[in-house]
Amino acid sequence: SSTWLPPSPSFTSSSSSTEQPHRTTRIMTALSSLHSLFFSPLLKIPSPKLKPSPFFTPPTTGNVISPIKAHKLRKRTEPKLTKCHAVTDMSSSAVPTPDDHKVLVGPASEEESRGERRVADYDWTEEWYPLYLTKDVPDDAPLGLTVFDQQIVLYKDGKGELRCHQDRCPHRLAKLSEGQLIDGRLECLYHGWQFEGEGKCVKIPQLPADAKIPRSACVRTYEVKESQGVVWVWMSQKTPPNPDKLPWFENFARPGFQDVSTIHELPYDHSILLENLMDPAHIPISHDRTDYSAKREDAQPLGFEVTERTDRGFAGQWGREKDGSMPNFLRFEAPCVLQNNRESVDNKTGEKHYSTGLFLCRPTGQGKSMLIVRFGTTGTSPWIKLFPDWYFHQSASKVFEQDMGFLSSQNEVLLKEKVPTKELYFNLRSIDTWVAEYRKWMDKAGHGMPYYFGHSTISLPKVPAVVEHAPAGLVAGVSASLPAKGGIGTMHAPNLANRYFRHVIHCKGCRSAVKAFNTWKNSLSTAAALLTALAILGAGRQWRAFCLVSASLCLAGVYACSTAISMNTTNFIRTHRRL
Repeated sequence: SSTWLPPSPSFTSSSSSTEQPHRTTRIMTALSSLHSLFFSPLLKIPSPKLKPSPFFTPPTTGNVISPIKAHKLRKRTEPKLTKCHAVTDMSSSAVPTPDDHKVLVGPASEEESRGERRVADYDWTEEWYPLYLTKDVPDDAPLGLTVFDQQIVLYKDGKGELRCHQDRCPHRLAKLSEGQLIDGRLECLYHGWQFEGEGKCVKIPQLPADAKIPRSACVRTYEVKESQGVVWVWMSQKTPPNPDKLPWFENFARPGFQDVSTIHELPYDHSILLENLMDPAHIPISHDRTDYSAKREDAQPLGFEVTERTDRGFAGQWGREKDGSMPNFLRFEAPCVLQNNRESVDNKTGEKHYSTGLFLCRPTGQGKSMLIVRFGTTGTSPWIKLFPDWYFHQSASKVFEQDMGFLSSQNEVLLKEKVPTKELYFNLRSIDTWVAEYRKWMDKAGHGMPYYFGHSTISLPKVPAVVEHAPAGLVAGVSASLPAKGGIGTMHAPNLANRYFRHVIHCKGCRSAVKAFNTWKNSLSTAAALLTALAILGAGRQWRAFCLVSASLCLAGVYACSTAISMNTTNFIRTHRRL
C-alpha cells in the first residue's frame, strides 16, 4: 500500500469558544490541508484532510499544546515513515479486485493461469522482412537500410536486378550506402573499391597492376525478393531462404483491387508501432475529425474474439459491441506483418467487395521503425482518382504525427522501467485484447530476437543504441542532394522529427511533387515580379490593369504552391500546442 505522511492535527480549546489556536498551529493545519489537496489524488488514497492521525490522538484537556511539545510527542509515538513519492506500488495497490476481472484482459489459457510459459522455436534471422516499396527503390543510387541492428544496402545492378549487401566496406568499414553506382557496380566512395552483385570485389584502384584482388575482399550478401510491390530480405546467413515464409496477401491479387501505398520512418520501437496499429479504440480520440470516419463521440466498447493462436502469431474478429457483430478480421504474423480485412456487399449491385489495411513494420534499431502502409479495396470510388497520391500520403503522415508524442513517450517508459508490460499496462477487454495477445506472443518468441518487451518477460538490448550524427556544412548540402537521400539542397537535414525526412525522401512521388511545386513557385514569383514592373512602367490603363490582374493570379499560384509544399513537409501540431 502507498505510504503517506499523516497531517499535523489541529488542537482546539474546550474551555472557551472564543479562544483561537496558536498561530503556528494554524500554519501546521494549513500545510496539512495543502498536503492533502495535492498529494492524495496522486497516491490514490483517501484524503487525510479530515481524517485524524492513526498514530496520535490529540489530548482532550482544555489547554492548547505548544507546537514544540506536540512535535516531540508525535516523534515518540509515530513509527518511522518512508519518504513519500507519487508512484504506484505494483506489488500491492495494482492487485485486481473481483470486479476488475470483468473488464481486464485475463489469461488466455490454463497454462497462463498457472504461470507456465511455452517457448516457441524462433530465430529472428530466419524470416523475411519488408524493406521498401519496389516503385520507390532508387535507380541510380544505393539505399542504406537496417533490420534490428543489422545495417544493409539495397540497390539495382546494371541489369536492374535488386541486390543487397552488408552496409560495410571490407577495407575500412565505410558505409557502402554512402557510395555510388558505376556501370551497375557498387563503389565505396572512401577509396573507390567496387563490388558486383554477388559481393565480389572487382576493382581496387590502389592495387598494383600485376596483383590480384584477394578473394576475401568481398561483402556479405543477403537474399532479396520482390513480391506484390514490396521488396523483402532474408536475414539469415546460415539457413537458406524459405519461400513458404514469404508473405502473400490474397486480396491484393484479386481482380480490380487498387491500393494506396506509402512508407514512413518513425521514432519508436516496432512493437509499439504494431500495438498502435492493432488498436482501433484510439482512432476516434487521437484522430478526431482527421477524416469523416473518426469522431470522438464514437468512442465506445469493442468486441473481440481470438480465433487462432500459433507460434507465428494470432488472428481473430472484432467489431463494435453495440452492433452485436464482428465484421473485421485481424491477423498478425511473424515477424512484423499485420493486416485488417473486411468484406462488404454493395446494396445496389449485390457485388461483394474486399478491403484490406496492410501494415508491414520493420524494426530498424532501438527506438526506431519503418512502416509500409497499404490501404486497398476492390470497390474504389471514381472520385478517389481525382486526388493525387501525395495528398493521401500527407494525410497518412498527419495521422502518424498525431500519435507520435504518445508512442515516443511510451517507448521511453518501457526502456526506463525495464519490466514486462503486465506490470505497466492496464489492459481492458473492450479495448486492448489484441495488444495483450501480441505481448503474450512476444513471451513465446521474444527469446529469438535481439531484444523484446513481452507481457510477462523481457530481454533488454545488450548493446546501447548508436546515434548517427548528420554531416555539417557543405558536406550536408551535397549529402542531402543525393538521389538516395532525396533532399533539396540543405533545406532538410536528417531528423526523424521532420515529416520530410520521415516520408518524402523515401517516396518518389512526393519527392517529385515537392520539387515540381518549388519550380512552379519560383517561376510564378518571377512572373509576378515582371508583370508588376510592366504595370508600373506601362502607359495604357488597360495594359496596367491586365498586368496587375495577371500578377495577382501568379501570386495566387505562388500561395497554392507554398501550401502544397507545406502540406508535404510540415508536421501536424495540435491546436492547443501551437504558439
